[in-house]
Amino acid sequence: MPTLLLTHPACLDHVTPMGHPERPDRLRAIERILEHERFATLARVQAPAAALETIALCHPVDYIERIREATPRDGLAHLDADTSMSPGSFEAALRAAGGAVQAVDDVMAKAADNAFVATRPPGHHAETARPMGFCLFNNAAIAARYAQKRYGMERAAIVDFDVHHGNGSQEIFWDDPTVMYCSTHQMPLYPGTGSARERGEHGTIVNAPLDPGDGGAEFREAFETAILPRLKEFHPDIIVISAGFDAHARDPLANLNLLEPDFAWATQKLMEIADTHAAGRVVSVLEGGYDLEGLARSVAAHVMVLMRG
Repeated sequence: MPTLLLTHPACLDHVTPMGHPERPDRLRAIERILEHERFATLARVQAPAAALETIALCHPVDYIERIREATPRDGLAHLDADTSMSPGSFEAALRAAGGAVQAVDDVMAKAADNAFVATRPPGHHAETARPMGFCLFNNAAIAARYAQKRYGMERAAIVDFDVHHGNGSQEIFWDDPTVMYCSTHQMPLYPGTGSARERGEHGTIVNAPLDPGDGGAEFREAFETAILPRLKEFHPDIIVISAGFDAHARDPLANLNLLEPDFAWATQKLMEIADTHAAGRVVSVLEGGYDLEGLARSVAAHVMVLMRG
């Protein structure tokens, strides 16, 4: 079965302020590199818009309505210092969440081995009722909860290697023993959460912070010592990857020094756990990554491993 790529042109219509790092060109760079013949066997589908009741698995209905009502008719509406909306942003956010949910459907139906969801805006900073850090809805969290509610998956794991800590995913699942959230990230750095002491009410939050300047060796050690053993103990029925590529050495927003082989290695390790415990079920959702060349090359390495290439 092929690896599935989900994206949608509407995600280019989420326009951000001039000079903003989270910009439509990110998806264009990914699209260009995935047009290479190496990726000819990727199954490609357009991300559907998520139903509001699906988004409501993680966000209250009044919050969803508040985001919809904040959508401007023209220009930009600023939700906080980092997070804004343009006229196309709400549909883009629905497609980003919908792509993650469709990926779960296709992986569960065995229509695809696994999936990569190349959409924006990203999601892992969005808390239950608070947009922040470029994020409106928490796409990875919605995918994990949807897998549980729709398919009866008892244990879902989210593994986040974005350079910024996914405070939203942690907050949503803080007191939930059925969802494990694991994160490597730079500290200190926005949003300021993610210390190793933050473990959740049931010990299912696993944070492995890295120091500024750390590279592949430290990243792999954090995975090997802190994250992979806990994941194996948890026995997840599905793994959702919050795939941020801003820990790349080229990225302008942080100071880690990962390279493409590090992302490929992490992807391989997560697939091995999924093969053992979760019948290979992996859904990867794009988060950050703001240097276009570093992002494109890293996504290519990540997807190549998903394709078992």
